[in-house]
Amino acid sequence: MDDDAYNELVSSLTPYEEAGGVKTYTNTVSLTCPACGNPFDDLVICREEFNSLELSKTLDLCVTTHDGDVLLFTHQ
Repeated sequence: MDDDAYNELVSSLTPYEEAGGVKTYTNTVSLTCPACGNPFDDLVICREEFNSLELSKTLDLCVTTHDGDVLLFTHQ
């Protein structure tokens, strides 16, 4: 994902929480996922080399990267 697309995406989302190298945004404006083209629920950005995610529900995930960060798009 190029810088312009990344900046536009993140600026359109609502910050949710940040902890331990993981930042989460909520998609309150129904943007579409760059991987599958369907609206996504949340964007999870993993900034560290190793991250642990504890998921409380089953989710479909789409994945891409930007500048060394892993971007996870969740679909419920």
